[in-house]
Amino acid sequence: MKAESLWATREGGKVSRAQLTSTPPKALTFGVAPLQLSLGSTRLLLGNREVTAELSVRLYDFGVAALAARVAVADQTWDTFVADFDALDRAVGPTSLAFWTTLLAHVREVVLPALDRPAADASIEEDYLIGTVQAFSEPLDASALRDRVDIAALLSGEKRALSAASRRELLARSFSYYADDMVILTWDRAFIYEPRLDSDVADVIEVANAQLVEFRYYDTLLDDELPRMYERVENARGAMSLLASRRFAHLARRLYTLVAEVTELTERVDNALQVTEDVYLARVYSTALGLFRVPALSESVDRKLAIIRDTYAALYGEASSRRAELLEVSIVLLIMLEIVLMIFRH
Repeated sequence: MKAESLWATREGGKVSRAQLTSTPPKALTFGVAPLQLSLGSTRLLLGNREVTAELSVRLYDFGVAALAARVAVADQTWDTFVADFDALDRAVGPTSLAFWTTLLAHVREVVLPALDRPAADASIEEDYLIGTVQAFSEPLDASALRDRVDIAALLSGEKRALSAASRRELLARSFSYYADDMVILTWDRAFIYEPRLDSDVADVIEVANAQLVEFRYYDTLLDDELPRMYERVENARGAMSLLASRRFAHLARRLYTLVAEVTELTERVDNALQVTEDVYLARVYSTALGLFRVPALSESVDRKLAIIRDTYAALYGEASSRRAELLEVSIVLLIMLEIVLMIFRH
């Protein structure tokens, strides 16, 4: 609750815990619901006109901040909607990192006292663009929608016509629950047609992206740690025998702490969203995870953790062996000293 109170005291803005709007809690729930903070609004230039973007952030308990800018439009042709979608990407997309880092710095400054082991470097980020349509000028079901509008143009961001194969690939990950809804996922964009104002699909896409960021962070962290670990092991082995056991024990404790911390937080990431009964959202969620290669990153982190665990076990065993050797030497020296003293007494 500390982050909530810090934000409410400092900013006075809206604070809430994110909840899925239409899915029963027993069917699909957040492990720990992210904290949602309102960041006010800003003006963005889309083409030759200014629009208002509502800004917000969700803070996940495993350490990810999901920043969002939402622009509402109405009474547009499909071509204008696609053009605005691309313009929004240019305004706040990958080339506008400073826009997001400024927002993140502000959030971090306010909630920093509530953070546990905050990362010094927050350079790992992912951007994702979602276009949501709630209604067309006439009722359309999902099958008719594909024929009436060029969804591939929205998802690709390309101005030129795509090949038939490219269009099939872009539209391959398509899901519908009711006849009049649709979601299509790609690596960096999604299209959602949802007349019932349901945001659950967008929420699970965000969770999958948050998990991607966190696993990328730990994969990079362990990539950097492994060479240092090997170097420290060699240095410890090169020490004099009397000091080696202490160095081995110290290094083993350090590796154990690292493994414990990473394991704890990756378990939080794995449990960020718990799916039990909602088959539709489960399919969207698992497809997003696979598309973002989250399982592959998770396996990579697990492999590197296994290497560190094995190294820890070997170091612990070697430290114990060195201590046993030292104890044996001490016992032999004591026996020899006792013999020498007995000789001198006689």
